[in-house]
Amino acid sequence: MSIKLGVPSKGRLMEKTFDWFGAHGIGLSRTGSEREYAGQVDGIDGVELVLLSAGEIPRELAAGRLHLGVTGTDLVREKLGGWEQKVEELAELGFGHADLVIAVPAAWVDVDGLDDLDSVASAFRAQHGFRLRIATKYHRLVRDFLRDQGVADYQLVDSQGATEGTVKFETAEAVADITSTGDTLRANHLKVLSDGMVLQSQATLFRSRVADVSDQDRAVMHALVAQLALD
Repeated sequence: MSIKLGVPSKGRLMEKTFDWFGAHGIGLSRTGSEREYAGQVDGIDGVELVLLSAGEIPRELAAGRLHLGVTGTDLVREKLGGWEQKVEELAELGFGHADLVIAVPAAWVDVDGLDDLDSVASAFRAQHGFRLRIATKYHRLVRDFLRDQGVADYQLVDSQGATEGTVKFETAEAVADITSTGDTLRANHLKVLSDGMVLQSQATLFRSRVADVSDQDRAVMHALVAQLALD
């Protein structure tokens, strides 16, 4: 047995994760070609590197097939219902920052916050006979947020492409999407609601609460946590 550590398999998230572990004396590296998703761990024994897409890591943690994993807080909270019972946050890594926000057309000059959106949604349904559409990839997070804020007269529509373009192409009236700078939203003539911050996300090291851990694995985990200065 060994402690399985899941890390994003490509791009800046992988590079930044390798850098973060390297700064704590643990070397992570890809072995073989980019298509092999194989990796190596140096600086500590008993840890196996598993390279996966960031979107797969929450599921593998919740299934107990990974002991540890690096992914965005947005992905964990969106993909795992009752995530606190399945995983534990060990450390925020300080990169991969992105905000999940609700944005509406900039032309809606009278709509500044969620109360305004709620009023517009009610008027929209009365006028058009169907609910105002909010395009998003983050159904669980947005639905829970809007429920808690008392916004009810809307429908979520799935967006697997460029969410910001759905308003322009008239497949939605508003969007809920991840942004780091807001530039893409502004380029599509959208504005973020003043109280429309659903979640501030960043790359985070998670521990599975359900993975089987032998006594030997437990010792490795303690050594790893100590070396990463997470106590």
